Amino acid sequence: MRIVFMGTPEFAVPTLDALVEAGHEIVAAYSRPPRAGGRRGRELVPSPVQRRAEAFGLAVRTPVSLKTAEAQADFAALDADVAVVAAYGLILPRAILDAPRRGCLNVHGSLLPRWRGAAPVQRAILAGDAETGVGIMRMEAGLDTGPVLLEGRVAVDGKTAGALSGELATLGAALMLETLADLDARIETPQPEAGVTYAAKIDKAEARLDFSQSAVAVERVVRAMNPAPGAWIELAGERVKVLAADVLPFTFPGGAGETVDARLTIACGIGAIRPTLVQRAGRGVTSAEDMLRGFPVPTATSA
Repeated sequence: MRIVFMGTPEFAVPTLDALVEAGHEIVAAYSRPPRAGGRRGRELVPSPVQRRAEAFGLAVRTPVSLKTAEAQADFAALDADVAVVAAYGLILPRAILDAPRRGCLNVHGSLLPRWRGAAPVQRAILAGDAETGVGIMRMEAGLDTGPVLLEGRVAVDGKTAGALSGELATLGAALMLETLADLDARIETPQPEAGVTYAAKIDKAEARLDFSQSAVAVERVVRAMNPAPGAWIELAGERVKVLAADVLPFTFPGGAGETVDARLTIACGIGAIRPTLVQRAGRGVTSAEDMLRGFPVPTATSA
């Protein structure tokens, strides 16, 4: 097939890899424009999809918007059979949705209609979902409202957002190949009206651990914010990221948010957590045990 690929983050790369390896003709790869980053933010850093597409020698387009007549005409001129979309990050106007002969197919990281929107993986973890998945959806004008052609399920099972996203990305790539291999025979199942939830974009303020919650809920935040933006606490005026933590069911004396021992155990509304993997500002990731050797945190320290 003649395919336009549209994606931006690492989640989308396995699908692009799979399409190229399967022999599909990628007539162009669309991605969000490069962002300021690199050394002191002075360099423009291309997205993971742009880097991979350029490595394949593909034509890459990075428009700021697809709403202009020029952008839509350029897209239509590609004469694509289908557009494959995976976490692209821009709204596709009707003219874009209608341009490919076989429409636009999206790799979405949830079991629709649960967790429509920008952050389905993180929201599934935060909500304590036992399982989630990935679906191949025909795109419509609504936010993730289109019919589902194929889906797969995975257990959340204590995974971080990074690990779960990687698993879903690999599964989504395989499902997209399976879908394209027999597109005419695919049954498009409309999403049920019941069970719709929305996965709002993660706000950085959510990464500050709130110890008035239960230890179980706090540990979910730790996993949902790993690798980015990273859950954090404040110790002795210094921000410390918490990348992994154990849940302790015990009730400790003292207020929620205070350390209850010299091992960085922190009381919560119910139970406590004990960070196991941490990162101080400007330093590398280390175990909490190693950090405490050079940065002791006394009992009754507020976090």
